[in-house]
Amino acid sequence: MRILFLTHSFNSLTQRLIVDLTAAGHEVSIEFDIADSVAEEAVALYRPDIILAPFLKRAIPATIWQNNLCLVVHPGIAGDRGPSALDWAIQRGESAWGVTVLQANAIMDGGDIWAMEAFPMGLEKKSSLYRNQVTEAACKAVAAALARHLEGRFQPCPLERWPDVRGIERPLMRQADRKINWESDDTRTVLRKIHAADGFPGVRDELFGAPCFLFDAHAEPEMAGRPGVLLGWRGQAVVRATCDGAVRIGHVRRPDHAHTFKLPAAVAFASELESVPLLDDAGADGIRYEEAEGVGYLYFDFYNGAMSTDQCQRLLAAYRQACACPTRVIALMGGEDFWSNGIHLNLIEAADSPADESMRNIRAMDDLAEAILRTTSHLTIAALAANAGAGGAFLTLAADLVWVRPGIVLNLHYKNMGNLYGSEFWTYTLPRRVGAEQAASITQSRLPLGGTQAARMGIADECFGEDAASFRNEAKKRASAIAALPDYGERLAAKTEARWRDEAIRPLTQYRELELAEMKRNFYGFDPSYHYARYQFVHKAPHAWTPRHLCRHRNIL
Repeated sequence: MRILFLTHSFNSLTQRLIVDLTAAGHEVSIEFDIADSVAEEAVALYRPDIILAPFLKRAIPATIWQNNLCLVVHPGIAGDRGPSALDWAIQRGESAWGVTVLQANAIMDGGDIWAMEAFPMGLEKKSSLYRNQVTEAACKAVAAALARHLEGRFQPCPLERWPDVRGIERPLMRQADRKINWESDDTRTVLRKIHAADGFPGVRDELFGAPCFLFDAHAEPEMAGRPGVLLGWRGQAVVRATCDGAVRIGHVRRPDHAHTFKLPAAVAFASELESVPLLDDAGADGIRYEEAEGVGYLYFDFYNGAMSTDQCQRLLAAYRQACACPTRVIALMGGEDFWSNGIHLNLIEAADSPADESMRNIRAMDDLAEAILRTTSHLTIAALAANAGAGGAFLTLAADLVWVRPGIVLNLHYKNMGNLYGSEFWTYTLPRRVGAEQAASITQSRLPLGGTQAARMGIADECFGEDAASFRNEAKKRASAIAALPDYGERLAAKTEARWRDEAIRPLTQYRELELAEMKRNFYGFDPSYHYARYQFVHKAPHAWTPRHLCRHRNIL
């Protein structure tokens, strides 16, 4: 079928649906929901069989839904209506939720139901819930709805006939609904409120007497104090007491600050660092190491997958420590929500010289990638249970083996960020896996790849696991099996020989110097595209048009 995506942005759910539907043989084009006239023009140009709306912030125009089958993906159970579906579900502590695919009509979120998929809920951040449970449920529900449409006999179910309707219409959640009462709210309540606002819009509050929005909260059950009091700093996060413990707040947004976008708390409140004590920061930087059966597992759970200069340096130090351990395999496990997304654009934007910080950050990424590539003491594995993008996606290729989960999304390109050339030795590692011609195609097309597709193309070596938990469990079994192989020594020797053979043909330093020379032009050259694109990304500027590589219906003009 020809499917037109009408979406507010090219977010994680939209990307995953594109991957799945393209793999299923559908022809897909995308139009950002900028204005009614733009959407109407896209429909006229593409003449789709179905219009799919995976992420909208306003209603589809009547001129479109009255003349086309429009399926809306709503992150709520049957009967749930309103723009804050996940916010209310998280803040109210729902134990189960769902995704509904319904037909657009005159009632926002009130159309006939084509499919619904339920999932269990715990105490998760909204951003994490959306990327994981919501995305998986949405893909299943969309697949079911499209199959029913292709059947030709299915009649969508009006809400009044849907069994066991629990959802109700709820208003936009406002800051008054999110307000934290530090005197009486327990830790779980505080976490629910901040989790329900994670990603956007944050919870309006105050720190150090200044207004700010809170994000990225974690429980600190071993700490306590007078409710509401700031107990100190753990890493880049500030710890604040609740009525029964404490929470660690990792990121904030200050509307009164020179930089009004989201930043680590210690950066946003740098001048207040000395006003509260420094606490033990063990584990607060998101880096964790563990060993089992000859394998060292290195976890790096960085907020939104962004890796600052300091985080890259800390991770490099942890990696070198792992290499010094008497293990045989090192598995790079990434984080819960992302494996990595490369350099930290928000901190770069906040730097005195964004160009200088960009170069420092990319050099730190390269240092880490080079250390992995030059490792001859261990076999290395990049195990991706979560998405990866840009430099973070290319960093995976520095490992000897790349294992992925089918449901992840890889964005192996840099060009969307102002035509960045990219580094992390991609000019060596990607052609080595897929050949020069396919490497050029992947990086120029700027389209997401699914885990199954990555394995089929040779970007990944193995693809397995139904979900993140089963993937990690299976990855540990496979890593242990490699460490116990009778021919482990021969494999390690063969790896070392191959590395020296490649080094003799062309040293790694040459790849690095060429890539950094191109990046220097991006950062310091006459073309400001990277700086403009970074500013737009960090400040969440609305889209003015749909990129041409996404809207295939406009490429015929």
